[in-house]
This record gives sequence, structure tokens and C-alpha cells, in this order.
Amino acid sequence: MTTVKRLVENLENTGLSSSEAAEAVYWQMEAGEIRFIDPNPPRSYQGYLLSLYSAWFWLVAGALVSMALTIYVLPQNQPFSWLRVGLGILTSLYLPGFTFIEALYPKQDELEELERFALGVGLSLALTPLVGFVLNYTSWGIRLDPITASISLLTLTFGVIGVYRKYQYHMLSLELNEAG
Repeated sequence: MTTVKRLVENLENTGLSSSEAAEAVYWQMEAGEIRFIDPNPPRSYQGYLLSLYSAWFWLVAGALVSMALTIYVLPQNQPFSWLRVGLGILTSLYLPGFTFIEALYPKQDELEELERFALGVGLSLALTPLVGFVLNYTSWGIRLDPITASISLLTLTFGVIGVYRKYQYHMLSLELNEAG
């Protein structure tokens, strides 16, 4: 097993510049000729959750916290209201579907990025009205606080499921790498 740095240095010794050597390594990886393996992968769920492998989950959680801050902390006048609208659109029309897709398809190669985006928007357009429909038949009704809490809870629930499923695939790939 060799490092990327050593591969680039070997190619530089053949007369390539460092950027050409790095590009050559990249194209070898894209062609499946070489495979990159994390030398120190997380081996526990907590380690996985706190690593860069689950950075997407923390970005989603940060967007939800930011949305809550714009609703409950920031003043409700210009220009803060535009931030509130933008984060509200993101958290109601993309994030619930995105986290649902991450939970359903945890392996990155199962869907293309454009497919993930389109399915995330489409599923959010289906899930958000369902949340409103369910809230309509509760004592809370359709108001700002219950909708904010419900959408956030739904998004975080799908996010946690997605991180756990990705962790399971991560551990499976570690076992396969160690076995073969």
C-alpha cells in the first residue's frame, strides 16, 4: 500500500509537473486502476458521526439551527426576513427529501448527484404537505411553531437514520478491505 503523495512523487520523477502528476493519479482513480483507502477510518458509530464522513448531517443540522435562529432570535425586518425566507425554503423544500434519500440510498454510487437533488426536492414537496396534513388533525394545528418543530424533527430523524445506514456500509467495507 502506498500513499497518494508517493504516487505523485513517482510520476513527477518521470518528468511530469506536480499538477500533471496529481491529475494523472486522479484519472487512474476514476478509471478504477487504483483505489484510495482511508488509513485511519473511524471504527465506532460515535467516531463515524464525528468524522468528515458525516459532515453532510452536521450541515443539515446547522441549517435547521440557523432557520430556527432566524425565526426566533433575529429581528423580523429587512434584511433578516430574506434570510428567514431563504432558510425556510431550504428546510421545507429540500432538506426533508434530501435526508430521506440519504436514508434510503446510503451508498454514494447508487444515485447520481443530480438524481439525489431531484428526488430530494420531489420528496420534500411530498413530505412537507403530509406534515401539514397530520398537524391539521392535532390540537397544535397548522402554526409556525408546530410546523417548524415537525419539519425539523422529521429531517433530523431521517438524517440520523441516514448516518447510521452509511455507518453500516462503512463498517462492511472495512471488513471487506481487511478480509481481502
